Amino acid sequence: MTRVAVQIVTFNSADVVGACLDSIRRQTHSDLRVRILDNASSDATLERVRNAAGDADIVPMDANTGYAAGHNRLAREYPAPYVLFLNPDTVLEPRFVEELAGVLDDRADAGSATGKLLRMDGRTIDSTGIVMTRNQRHLDRGAGEVDTGQHDAPGEVFGVSGAAALYRYACLEAVGVDGMFFDEDFFAYREDADLAWRCRLMGWRSFYVPAAVARHRRRVTPERRSSLPKTINRHAVKNRFLLRMNNLTPGLYRRLFWDITARDLAVVGYVLLKEWSSIPGLWYVFRHWGRLYRKRRRIQASVRVSDDAIAEWFH
Repeated sequence: MTRVAVQIVTFNSADVVGACLDSIRRQTHSDLRVRILDNASSDATLERVRNAAGDADIVPMDANTGYAAGHNRLAREYPAPYVLFLNPDTVLEPRFVEELAGVLDDRADAGSATGKLLRMDGRTIDSTGIVMTRNQRHLDRGAGEVDTGQHDAPGEVFGVSGAAALYRYACLEAVGVDGMFFDEDFFAYREDADLAWRCRLMGWRSFYVPAAVARHRRRVTPERRSSLPKTINRHAVKNRFLLRMNNLTPGLYRRLFWDITARDLAVVGYVLLKEWSSIPGLWYVFRHWGRLYRKRRRIQASVRVSDDAIAEWFH
């Protein structure tokens, strides 16, 4: 069996996927195989992939099933001990996979690992791991900072960005719910934070490895919200509440009640007053409440760590 499955889900990625595939071919870790699912791209993505992907497994879809469902399908159909979830707009340095796989090899409790992700200029930090705030926002540590070595110490982080995240397949199986690794209700955006939180709840740890370097062409950032497509913002609103519904334990909610409530009121107020296009995101949560609550109960029944252990990650 191939040791590392490199998974890429594409959607109108013709202008970036070639550089991503080139960087995979240059990896010093050779025991890997590339699997690509295309979500019904309307541009030349499939043509570029077929010309550049070599012997990669390619799965063309008839409709856009989303980031979460695409990666879930690839992981189930092509399992490997380690799975690298990779965005098509990411370019890896040659030792990226080798450095991350080495950490998972050395630590049986490590469910995931990530490296130092930089923006495409090679100087600005994109992510050095996920951080959580008391009001339930999740942010990329160091995002937007000029890289001066301030995040050059390896260590444990809350979770890893879905742009380039290496997971142990045994961890994915252990934390999956309803046959899903990524929660497909999210469709896209915040699903990486949901998976990271679920792993934390079930006792898996995540590590940051600065020696593993990649560049990422990030499009979705908080400061660009007003210029983003309405669909993206709608999913972002919906998924804020799905993230909490899945993972927030009663004890942590009591501790952070006022921080959470203030942020919720601000989000709902903004949507109702200024961003009506995101109202369907709120309605989705209410419309599917029963099914979502049953899923929450299954997740919460598998919690293995204390509220104290989780609370220390919310700053």
